[in-house]
Amino acid sequence: MDGELIQIFEESAQEYDDWFEKNRLVYESEILALKSFAAPGGLSLEIGVGTGRFAVPLGLQVGVEPAPAMAAMAQKRGVKILRAVGEALPFRQGSFHLAAIITTLCFLRDPWLALAEATRILRPGGQILIAEIDKDSPLGRFYEAHKQESRFYRQARFYAVDQVLGWLKKLGYERVQTCQTIFKPLEEIAGLEPVREGHGDGGFVVISARKGDRE
Repeated sequence: MDGELIQIFEESAQEYDDWFEKNRLVYESEILALKSFAAPGGLSLEIGVGTGRFAVPLGLQVGVEPAPAMAAMAQKRGVKILRAVGEALPFRQGSFHLAAIITTLCFLRDPWLALAEATRILRPGGQILIAEIDKDSPLGRFYEAHKQESRFYRQARFYAVDQVLGWLKKLGYERVQTCQTIFKPLEEIAGLEPVREGHGDGGFVVISARKGDRE
């Protein structure tokens, strides 16, 4: 994440956090999708933890976040915070059982490097949990078409799920699974959205995979 983008999140941390209250049903649907795969079970990390809106309900203990105002909000919610970026994680090899990257890939300067770093700090057999707006979904195409209207998404680079799956394959991940939710335009959502296997229709896609058992 470059300095200009970090500054945007720093100045607008409260606006970002308020989105989850204004879009409560969307948020809760996303949490349900994440919980269908999330299995912390040991020491867990969220890369780009933001204000802790995902780490807390998922029980992720540690977060890295470069924007101080957002990091402070996550810390108040009980997450142990380190100031860092996804491309340079301040942890030893094999430190974590689970590494989560939730709606963060699109903001990273080098997503491949961040995924390689997440792989490094995972123990053999550890779980990577990725959630993103699928560029090829109806919601993803809408976000892409209107991203200049958003302070947050103006500099975002959305990725197709198949591209992310390709990266994970190159990094040696196994037992790859996907699920999806958010099938309607956000303003039309009046109840919890379903969580379905696979990807291609839902705007919010969760990918779970396991690091190979050998380093």
